[in-house]
Amino acid sequence: MQKEKRIYWIVIIIAMTLIVLPSYFAPKAYLIESIHRLGFPAYFGLELDICKIVGAIIILIPAVPVMFKEWAYVAFGILLLSASLGHWLADGPAKGIAPLIPFAILCVSYYYFRKLNYPVTAKR
Repeated sequence: MQKEKRIYWIVIIIAMTLIVLPSYFAPKAYLIESIHRLGFPAYFGLELDICKIVGAIIILIPAVPVMFKEWAYVAFGILLLSASLGHWLADGPAKGIAPLIPFAILCVSYYYFRKLNYPVTAKR
């Protein structure tokens, strides 16, 4: 159990880092241009940033109920799959594959999240 917890925390920190931090370290002009190229309004970037921070807080704080964490995982999954599709269609396959990397890491994290929070009962 201790090994699973350690793996979970390492993987979720990597996932949250890959999801949340790029919008703060990428050049703002590039982010604004990308949002415009994808056809979203200018305020959408701020909306994404706020939602990413709230989702990361929900997932990373252990005291938050499991149900809220489940919904945060769903939201991040939809976010990353939508980003992949949008960038694939607007910018080509190379840019569309990039969001799938944090998505794969998020899936590994979710696997360990389920393993830690929903233990399998013994079969009869």
